Parts: sequence; structure tokens; C-alpha cells
Amino acid sequence: MRPEALILSVMVTNHKCPLCGTENNLKQLDGQDIRVYSKCPECTLIFVRQEDLPAADEEKSRYLEHNNGIEYPGYVKFLNQAIQPALPFLKPGGRGLDFGCGPVPTLNILMEREGFTCENYDPFFVPDKPDGPYDFIFSTESFEHFFDPAKEIEYVSSLLKPGGLLTIMTVFWKSESDLIIHYYFRDPSHVVFYHTDTIEWIAKNYGYDVVYSDEKRVVILRKTEPISSVPSGR
Repeated sequence: MRPEALILSVMVTNHKCPLCGTENNLKQLDGQDIRVYSKCPECTLIFVRQEDLPAADEEKSRYLEHNNGIEYPGYVKFLNQAIQPALPFLKPGGRGLDFGCGPVPTLNILMEREGFTCENYDPFFVPDKPDGPYDFIFSTESFEHFFDPAKEIEYVSSLLKPGGLLTIMTVFWKSESDLIIHYYFRDPSHVVFYHTDTIEWIAKNYGYDVVYSDEKRVVILRKTEPISSVPSGR
């Protein structure tokens, strides 16, 4: 950790936002470690430099440290922060996907108990290609790990039916000072961070309506347009 850990108002022009592609007027920020963070003026994403992304073995090892599974009441309670708000928007009998399920899939079990079919996908632990399109997709604590969020969100969207629901769980940053005080920025596998304004940008540019947000960590999007509506040039 850097003892000074001060916010720097430096403009970076030698790289671009991995979500919207903006290259100019990226604001450099200091955090709690040696990584360099940039804030995009267009979509409000905060992201680390390419050279600060973790290696695959480091990333996988970090995921294996978590105590996840249906036998952990705390983890079940955690997942229900995303599941319970989504249930009123889902049609009975729908088929869904847990995108980024981790080494011990659990959300699918909880959804099956609610009467839904839910498959699993994780690039490290359940790498078989998902068989979409789906009526709903959950992505809990995955969006912050996206090295290329533009590409990943496009892929997630391609797996969802028109009118389908995408439920995202990730901690939304509120102030630039969060980088030096918030635990979420200490995890080396967390490489992109979303503001609620970033979610609005995603909804607008990827063809979604925001149907629910707790303004903290859970947002539910309804797909309204085909993926071809996403701006080109990224």
C-alpha cells in the first residue's frame, strides 16, 4: 500500500477506456496499491492499466480462496441480494444462466428451488460454451473482473433473449475517494469499477432498460434492442 495514497488529477492520453473506447482526458487516480487507475470522462468507468492486470494463474488462485457453496449461509444470503429483487420480474419456468459461477456453483441451486432452470458458465471452472439464448442471466461479482468489459458485455448480451433480464451484482463506486478507503479496491482481481452512471451508459448503448437498482451493488436490466445497436469503433 502506498502510504501517501493521494488522489492525483493527472490526465492520461496513452491508453483508452476498455468499455467505451475513449482515449482523451482520462483522469489518473491513485489507489491503495501500486496499480494505476484511470477514470473515463465518457462512461465513468474506473479501470487499471493493461500492465496491472493479473496473470491467469493468479486470478484463478484468488477465486479459489473464497468460501462459496450452498452449505455457507452467509454466501446464500449474499446471493439472495441479487436473486430476490429479480424474482418478481421473471416469468415462471424461465431458463437462465449464472455467468461467472465460480468454482462452486450455488446460484443455480437457489434458482432451481424457485422453480427455474439455471445453467452455469465460468471461463476457469465451467468453460463449456453457454447454450443461449436465455430468459435471464445473473452475473454476481463477475463484472469487476472483466479485462475487456466491452467484449464481455457484448458476449453476455448475445446470450440473452430480447425482453430477457440481466442481473448484475458488483459494488458501485460513488466517490473517487473510494479508491483509497473502500475494501473493494484492495482485491487484485478487481480491475474495472462501475458507477451507477456507468450502468446507465451500458443500458443506453447496449439496448437495455434499467428496471431495478439498489444504487449500491445490484442492478437489473431488461434487454430491449438487438446487440447490433452497440456503437462501433471499440
